[in-house]
Amino acid sequence: MYKNKVSLLVLSLLFLAQFAVAQNNTNSPYTRFGFGDISDTNAGEQRAMGGVAIGSRANYSINTVNPASYSAVDSMTFMFDIGVSPLISRFSNASGSKTTYNANLEYITMQFPLAKNIGFSAGLLPYSFAGYNFYRNDTLYTGIKDFDTIPNRTKFWGQGGFSQVYAGLSANLFNHVSLGLNAYYMYGSVDNNRSMRLTNASDSTVQYNTITAKSFRFRYGAQFYNTFAKKHDVTLGLIYEQGAKLNGSFSQITNSVLSETTVASKNDSVFELPTMFGVGLYYTYDKRLSIGLDYTLQEWKNAKFFGKTDSLSNRSKIALGVEYLPNPRGRKFAERIRYRAGFNMSDSYYKVNGGIQPKNYGLSLGVGLPLYNNVTNTVTMLNASVEYGKIGATNLLREDYFKFTLNVAFNEHWFFKRKL
Repeated sequence: MYKNKVSLLVLSLLFLAQFAVAQNNTNSPYTRFGFGDISDTNAGEQRAMGGVAIGSRANYSINTVNPASYSAVDSMTFMFDIGVSPLISRFSNASGSKTTYNANLEYITMQFPLAKNIGFSAGLLPYSFAGYNFYRNDTLYTGIKDFDTIPNRTKFWGQGGFSQVYAGLSANLFNHVSLGLNAYYMYGSVDNNRSMRLTNASDSTVQYNTITAKSFRFRYGAQFYNTFAKKHDVTLGLIYEQGAKLNGSFSQITNSVLSETTVASKNDSVFELPTMFGVGLYYTYDKRLSIGLDYTLQEWKNAKFFGKTDSLSNRSKIALGVEYLPNPRGRKFAERIRYRAGFNMSDSYYKVNGGIQPKNYGLSLGVGLPLYNNVTNTVTMLNASVEYGKIGATNLLREDYFKFTLNVAFNEHWFFKRKL
């Protein structure tokens, strides 16, 4: 019976994957750079804790950041998680400000045991988002006498992003060690377009750029966990991804009044994904109070972008989070609510006008609400969080945003025989 259910969910994932790609919406001028806004693929409850995930190991949630966590799944439980994120952004500089509203179907994941101490997970995750539409008035220098400068307007617009289907496996070793592996297939395209029109002219020069991806990559994870004096649970987590070529293609079409130019190439040696590693420490006291700390580094500086290294910048991120559960053995609903808070600070992986961006930061709050099913004796978690963040700086362009994440982690008992 459960095999039929798994097959049905896999088909649902494939259907929802197409829907999710169509619904990847954003509206930020910063997504013009690189491959767009890179996602950390955190689940809703992890976002409420500032993005802490590498050392997190729980049997009530799906942690795709560290594949070593899958082996923590309960031996009789099938989990299915889906998350959505509305976003309110305010962009400001010396000239004024503008507010935008967007929403995304963020991720779809599932997890279940394959055998004792072996867990499996699969689903759809975002890798990057791109979406913007703005213009800039500047001056064109011609070098022609009496016509040294000509005012012009340049318009920039783009959309798209990369999605990734993943499958992961994890196994416990020696009761205190878990190893895991995620395999990703990344696909999609990012369009970056611009048009330039001289102020006194009626025609424009338009350039269309498209980067497509059809690429495989892998992530390795490990968790070392132990319990001390019955009340102290400690987990050390590690993750690693090796740099890889971004298989796919690049095309550029330039239309002007007199001609059209087309450039197309395979980007096997033009674009690359960075080497990435991370370490996290997670501590829980008496199943009530949890504190986590993560550090990750993506070496974008050494990854090729349009055939060159050093076009991008290394991205590091520090995340700190806390979760409090009043009474893990309580019978009242209020005693089982999980309260979460977190903070993170990170670098941008792109450069603006050749310069490195200032630090980005985010503050988050959230709750986890248990929804009991007395018939099946299972608990589904409804998680809600809100994050305030800052990107960029006012002297160039500053983005202040509020991101709301709502996700539901369904838990069902599939792997046992029912008594008649």
